[in-house]
Amino acid sequence: MSGPTTAMVMAAGLGVRMRPLTDHRPKALIEVGGKALIDHALDRLEAAGVTRAVINIHAFPEQMRAHLAHRRSPEILISDETQALLETGGGLKRARALLGEAPIWVANSDYVWLPGDDDPLAMVAAAWDPARMDACLIVVEKERTIGFDTPGDFFRAADGRLTHRGDAAEAPYHCFGVEILDPQRVYEIADERFSLFRVWMAAAAKGRLYGVVPDGLWMQAGDPTSLAQVEARLKAGP
Repeated sequence: MSGPTTAMVMAAGLGVRMRPLTDHRPKALIEVGGKALIDHALDRLEAAGVTRAVINIHAFPEQMRAHLAHRRSPEILISDETQALLETGGGLKRARALLGEAPIWVANSDYVWLPGDDDPLAMVAAAWDPARMDACLIVVEKERTIGFDTPGDFFRAADGRLTHRGDAAEAPYHCFGVEILDPQRVYEIADERFSLFRVWMAAAAKGRLYGVVPDGLWMQAGDPTSLAQVEARLKAGP
């Protein structure tokens, strides 16, 4: 099964943990490996067949608009959140008119990976089954990640179903922040401001949250220390 051709890229965060690098620019425009973080995400999505990307913006919106205006593909649509931050779920809900009603890709803008033999986004697209799933996420064993500071997010069953760590001290998989999602599960929430985590937990409770585990090294540039680690690892090559 081919994946969606529309994506939502989350780029409205303030980047507080990345200060002082975000004192004068948005986090999504910080460069790693010679490329802005937002372009790492967009290039991967374009390679997966995405033709339209909706990007929410908040901090330094004119910088974001100017940078994105130079992209030729995918088509870029801006969801303006300059008046108020809405979190991931609220931001996606606000962008409904741009995203449409069908399943979409959702990606954070601060993740970078060195692929192995797998094509991660093709794996998600192949696994996606709207009859059984509300969301299908990329999850990765903790030992194959850089820049993640939690004790793990999910447990994964043999059939791919995910359950959150909950009260457990740790879990074996980090969530990487790239997924295919049925946006109806977001649109039906009445609140204006909320996290996609809420949607995931509702899906997990119904047995409709799934994950795939591609190979490779997966990195989050969340603060200056992890940014330096990611930069060094990219310079080292595969």
